[in-house]
Amino acid sequence: MTSSQIDAEPTVSRWKAFGQFSLTIAIGGAGAAGFNWLGLPAAWLSGAMIVVAAATFAGLRAKFPTGIQPPLYTLLGMTMGSGVTPDVVHRIGDWPVSLAGLAVVVALVMFVTYAFLRQLCGWTKEEAYFAAIPGALTFVMAVASERRTDVTRFSTAQIIRLFFLVAALPLFIGQAGGADMGSGPAALPVPFQDTALGLVICIAASFAAVRLRIPGGWLTGAFFASALASGTGFLDTHVPDWALIPCFVILGASIGIRFCEISPAMLLRLLAASVGAFAAGLTVSVVGALAVAWTLGIPAGQVLLAYAPGGLEVMMLLAYLLDMDPAFVAAHQLARYIALILILPPVTLAVLGRNPRGG
Repeated sequence: MTSSQIDAEPTVSRWKAFGQFSLTIAIGGAGAAGFNWLGLPAAWLSGAMIVVAAATFAGLRAKFPTGIQPPLYTLLGMTMGSGVTPDVVHRIGDWPVSLAGLAVVVALVMFVTYAFLRQLCGWTKEEAYFAAIPGALTFVMAVASERRTDVTRFSTAQIIRLFFLVAALPLFIGQAGGADMGSGPAALPVPFQDTALGLVICIAASFAAVRLRIPGGWLTGAFFASALASGTGFLDTHVPDWALIPCFVILGASIGIRFCEISPAMLLRLLAASVGAFAAGLTVSVVGALAVAWTLGIPAGQVLLAYAPGGLEVMMLLAYLLDMDPAFVAAHQLARYIALILILPPVTLAVLGRNPRGG
């Protein structure tokens, strides 16, 4: 073999890897678009994940470049932080009892879900722990990736939970809270200069968080920078759909491609465990929400929506569609998310110990 042939092999390998990656993203994008057209929940994320996962059983294989994670998590952190609006900041002190109840419910949901997956399903400590964290999938994936944890099991459990939540909550809330489905307000366009300046600030914050070795630094730094800028009214840090949707598609596809390591029989067991964990956690959430609603005289559906362990954007959308108080829902969802980001690093260290794989 000549030296030119040896030099050509890495180039061919890189082009092959790029082709596989591009094909995976294309398949994920088609699946996400299809889910969105059908009006299914969390379409851009779950659609990409499910269709790519199905494609792996037909032989699809690909490796995702590690360099794609920093910009991906920075944009996701920026958009999550944009939910901290001045109205939410001003009103968050109006509900101390329900916020205290939320803290208790979150702790109980984590404990019950962890125990179910660890003791009854035989999941590893790391898999059960990350699957039990309610409604912070993107951040959890960022932390788990640093620990080199296999994300397939717990990410599937999280996606299934979100899927069932969005499918079941409107039916329950329609009965418990007397809500009517509406169209919700139209989103206002965000000034380009706000988006550009917000992105610069978030990138700088993400770099700082990574340098300080904060778990999930790319997402965490951008989240807090975006939340500070948006919550004070300094900037509107919403990320436009044309930039955000590809992030969800890539994230979903990156989860789905990991199913190449799972057999159909193992997938069925995984689904059974995930549904069981969802049922256990939802039972705790419903009981806690009903108790708080009865104590404070707040509609039960509204409290359940605020306590539901789903993504902020999805729960906010349901609040609009079901004619619930969006500030109440946003305040509790944000309080849960921010608290998880603050306490997860020390809790993860206490439960799982130091990262044995470095990073």
